[in-house]
Amino acid sequence: MHDKLREECGVFGVLGHPEAARLTYLGLYALQHRGQESAGIVTSDGRTLHAERGMGHVSEIFHEDRLGQLPGDAAIGHVRYSTAGKVSLREAQPFLIDCHRGQVALCHNGNLPDAADLRHQLELEGAIFNSTSDTEVVLHKIARSRADSLHGAIVETFQAIDGAFSMAFLTPTQLIIVRDPRGFRPLALGVLDGAWVVASETCAFDLIDAEYVREVEPGEVVVIDRNDPGNLQSSFPLAKVERPSHCIFEHVYFARPDSLVFGRSVNKSRHKMGKQLAREHPVAADIVVPVPDSGVAAAIGYAAGSGLKFRFGLVRNHYVGRTFIEPKQSIRHFGVKVKLNPIIDLIAGRRVVLIDDSIVRGTTSRKIVNMVRQAGATEVHLRISCPPTIAPCYYGVDTPTREHLIASSRTVEEIREFIGADSLGYLSLDGLLAACGDARDTTYCTACYTNRYPIEVSPRAETKAQREKEPLGV
Repeated sequence: MHDKLREECGVFGVLGHPEAARLTYLGLYALQHRGQESAGIVTSDGRTLHAERGMGHVSEIFHEDRLGQLPGDAAIGHVRYSTAGKVSLREAQPFLIDCHRGQVALCHNGNLPDAADLRHQLELEGAIFNSTSDTEVVLHKIARSRADSLHGAIVETFQAIDGAFSMAFLTPTQLIIVRDPRGFRPLALGVLDGAWVVASETCAFDLIDAEYVREVEPGEVVVIDRNDPGNLQSSFPLAKVERPSHCIFEHVYFARPDSLVFGRSVNKSRHKMGKQLAREHPVAADIVVPVPDSGVAAAIGYAAGSGLKFRFGLVRNHYVGRTFIEPKQSIRHFGVKVKLNPIIDLIAGRRVVLIDDSIVRGTTSRKIVNMVRQAGATEVHLRISCPPTIAPCYYGVDTPTREHLIASSRTVEEIREFIGADSLGYLSLDGLLAACGDARDTTYCTACYTNRYPIEVSPRAETKAQREKEPLGV
């Protein structure tokens, strides 16, 4: 099931709560879907920062003894997928450094398209990097700034860097939050028992009973000081842009449906995508079946819009780890069947509308369609709740290179033929925008569907991205 765009990363932070480490652990647990390669927590006891990081899932890394090594009433945490950089413990965040400004920890959700050029220049000036992550470039720039304060150094750094960044900094005395002026990646503020909390998605607030207050605004810098935690200091020192560029794929696939993202219910957006998809691509059929879990909300919407019966015709195994041992004797479609299995008595003899959130390479969609046919479906009609993905993302999403995106070089009919469906229909861009509350196309980044990028991508960044991608064809 690797034929998906990967979630980027998840960020969580808290200041002013005696259980900061444990709250951060729980917050990362809720954000686990955003990154499953590594996780880390840094806490502050008012004098010193303490760090624990590891590879794997949050539950695999943090246990009672390890959380006991994280004292303090302030913390930041991170779950990671490698949208930029290699996969190793050295890349795990939060990063923690000790420089002339004292101890500074940083975690980042997003990507800096010009980081490769900035890194090259810093290396020519003698900088030594400990990781391949673009986030480390930010720390080098901050350490070299001549500004009077860390806040000033952060502002100076981001006035010189363009890209997608929702970041949380922690020092022994402050929690500083920064969001890029276009607001590519989500970031929300909440409160819990007088403490401030910040998270990539509001589902993390729900788990710890925090109250959602508002989004961190695009271009906003928030400073919370342990000496005056009730006085949240907000400023907008970064260069203003004409319009935001929220990642629309957060609503299509990345975010949990129980979250508010960019101030809007993800579940509501996906339900509307499904209803609009039914209007744009109706078909004579018997049942609507989602590809779990990401296709469920859109499938409910499609069933409501079409009048067809909704059925959970595919069952997902939620207990599959990050790796599994394949049998020595080949089993057809093993990689998909270990995670999905059809309910034959619901599918056999019926015309099925199969709902999924996207098609990337097309390989998994092809196997799922064939699986449904083998379960006895007389027809399989595939409906996708977003437009064809034709271009890679450079703003914090792990996408294949352009040549490995099936829609970048094939027509819808050619994709349908490759996948083996009786029909194939994608939601239109206008339909997607309307479902996400923006019929005038003034809020979202849609570069993966349009090839129109809000930030120019340097040739060095494109080359670096191509070098880091695994060459898996359709």
